[in-house]
Formats: sequence, C-alpha cells, structure tokens
Amino acid sequence: MSGRLFGTDGVRGVAGRYPLDHQTVRRLGAALVRALARGPEVPRVLVGRDTRESGEWIEAELAHGATGERAIVTSAGVVPTPAVAYLTRSAGYDLGVVISASHNPFEDNGIKVFSGRGEKFTERVEREVEAIVDDRAWRAAPGEPAPVDRADLLGGYVDHLRAVFAGSDALGRFKLAVDCANGATTTVAPGLLAGLGLQTLVIGAAPDGRNINRDCGSTHPQALAAAVVAGRCNMGVAFDGDGDRAIFVDELGRVVNGDAVLLLCARQLQREGRLKGNAVVATVMSNIGLEVALRKLGIELVRCAVGDKYVMEEMLARGLALGGEQSGHVIFSDYLFTGDGLCTALNVLRTLALNRRTLGDMAADLVSYPQVLLNVRVREKADLATVPAVADAIARVESRVAGHGRLLVRYSGTEPLLRVMLEGQHEGEIRSWAQEIVDTVKAHLG
Repeated sequence: MSGRLFGTDGVRGVAGRYPLDHQTVRRLGAALVRALARGPEVPRVLVGRDTRESGEWIEAELAHGATGERAIVTSAGVVPTPAVAYLTRSAGYDLGVVISASHNPFEDNGIKVFSGRGEKFTERVEREVEAIVDDRAWRAAPGEPAPVDRADLLGGYVDHLRAVFAGSDALGRFKLAVDCANGATTTVAPGLLAGLGLQTLVIGAAPDGRNINRDCGSTHPQALAAAVVAGRCNMGVAFDGDGDRAIFVDELGRVVNGDAVLLLCARQLQREGRLKGNAVVATVMSNIGLEVALRKLGIELVRCAVGDKYVMEEMLARGLALGGEQSGHVIFSDYLFTGDGLCTALNVLRTLALNRRTLGDMAADLVSYPQVLLNVRVREKADLATVPAVADAIARVESRVAGHGRLLVRYSGTEPLLRVMLEGQHEGEIRSWAQEIVDTVKAHLG
C-alpha cells in the first residue's frame, strides 16, 4: 500500500478493489482524522453518499477507521456532494466525506473529502494524508464496523438553496424537466423544485443501487432532451450521480453545456455588481468561444487545469465569484466553494426570469468554435514527450492550428484514458487531425 491515492476528484476505483478495498478504506478513515490538527475537542466527521450499492459498506469501514481515532462520525445518508460541503461548514463539522464516483458506473465508487470550511482538500493536504496511510508505524482499529449514527440534516441545505431563488417569481407557469441520474439528487431535487412553484417532469429518480448514471443524467442527456420535447417543457436539467454538476437542455431539446452557463451567469452577476474581480475561472477544456464572448463584455477568462478543485483554488486565490467547467461543474462562491448542480440550476432559472428570455435564446449568445474531443484507452500513462511518434504527431497538429485554434492532450485523472481536444475553424479538418493523434497513441500506448 503505497503511492498516490487521490486523483483529480478524490479517491476513485472499483468498489472492493484497492484503493477501495475494506482495509484501505478503513485505514484512510483513520488517516483523515490523524491529519487534523489535534486539539482538546473530539473531531466531528460528516459522511454522505450516493445511491451505489457499495456505498453503505464503504461508509461503515471509513467510519470505523475514523472512530478508532476518537472521531464522532455522523451519516447524512444519501445526499448530494454539495450538501455535505455546505453542512460540514454550517454545522461545524471538522471534516466532510462523500462516498461517490460521480458520473461513473455503479461498479465504481470514490471518496471525496472536504475541510471544515466546506472546501475540497488541496493537493498538499492529500499528499499528507497519503503519507499517513503509508506509515506502517500505526494500525487502524480492528473489529467489525458498527452501524453509523444517522441524522436528517437535509433541511438546512434545502433552506440554503431556496435563498438562491428568493425573489425570482417572474417565470410564471414554467415547466421544468429534471433528470436525477438515479443518484443523490433524488432525495432533494424533486421536492425542492416543485416547492418553488415550478411544474416538474422528473425522470431518473428510481435508484436501485445499480442504475446510477445508466443511460441518464448529465453524461447521457438524450433522455432528458426527449422528455423536454415530449412534455413541452420550457427547459430541462440533468444532474450527475452525486449532484455536483448540471447539464441543461433548452426548450427545443438542444443540450446547453457549462460554457454557455458560465457566460449567461457571468453577464447577470456583472449587471448586479456581483462579479468579483470582473473575471471568470474556467478550465483548459472550455471553448475558445467563451473567452471571446467574455472579452466583449470586458470580463477576463482565467484558465486552470481540469478539475473543479483547481477551479476552486484559482477562485480562492483571486477572490472571484464565478468559475466552472464545460462538463457542468459550476461554482458560485457567494453560496459555496464547490460545484453544486442544484445551485447552478437555480441560478440559471433566476437569470432567465430576470431577463425574461428563454434558455435557447440566451445560450445562443455563445458562439462556439468547432470542438472535437476523442478519448483513447491506454495501458500506461507514459510521458508523451518520451514517445517520439506521439510527440511528433502532437507537434504536427499544433503547427496546423497555431493562431486559429487550440490543442489539448491530457490524461484523465480518474480513468486509463488519454483525452485529445482540438478546436479550430472547420470540424471535419480538426476531427481528422485529432484522429491522427489517437491512432498514433493506440499504436504505441494502447
């Protein structure tokens, strides 16, 4: 048991296998408590999870390790990731832990950790925890895990979300399609949105432990698009398995991603004088069209590495109000320093109400350059510069798009994949260039 446990979004893997085997999960629970600065008080840990069938035993093992280090562990049950982040901060917990693999299939699971401030652990803290796990001078508590104490804490999170939508009653008879991905938002989204006076058409809200993200949710918006059109809805929103991201569908069934959401929300915050620093953080994956549109508004686009924790770190460092990812993670720092799909949905609804425009109309303000994203499975994550054929293919494509496009080649932080993203003026052209890189990678690293 050595090396890296944490990837771009916590610990991730197949449930039951390292690093999510029983022993490592228990040891990690103990290490998280050991990493806290020790004081006279007993540490308090809040745990939440999504709907995967492995969630309960992972929660029990992690809690057993933590309680063996004198911590008091409370389970909030099935709740969205941002609920744990918010409740950790507002209820005075020292740590918040989410057991989820986000948009991955049910066989996977993961562990995300939040500080007492409700912020994701930084890489520095993650390395400290990994070092504690690797230290063989101590052992996690033995024995069988006991049931974890439960508490119904969702009310505080729901009240927090209602405040986002306060005073925005100009939507009238607005019909909203909602896809809960058979995941964590099933416990919150339907009741919250209906309680705000919206007519709702809900799908993906019958979790069985194995159907999370299956042909539904933010990574499969086709079902939502069909529901919007068939149900004559004004808009649709799809969450991922743990509820920290949202992808939208306009009134015509067209998918609206995080770039368009960042633009329409940035413009609204700017009008209200709430866009701190007059800048927005986005990752290297965001379309160059977002950068162009924001520049016309006098708003700077600050780019960072892929991963909402990197968006958060950049926002904290610069004191900014808005940041996010094309994939649907959007952070509104006035409310919380982590992605929150429901908070994003409410901010989009609020913006539509205040502007009296449809989502399709507002999303059209973003003129995206053609973008191609191809994934290739790899047997190892080698340094691409040390593979001459791959390095040459990348250099050739970079020279072709210089000055009128972007090439980004990076490994996934959670899967054995290399991602090739290319933007340019002509889709057919850039697709063939991206495929050229993919074919070379397959030949040498596939």
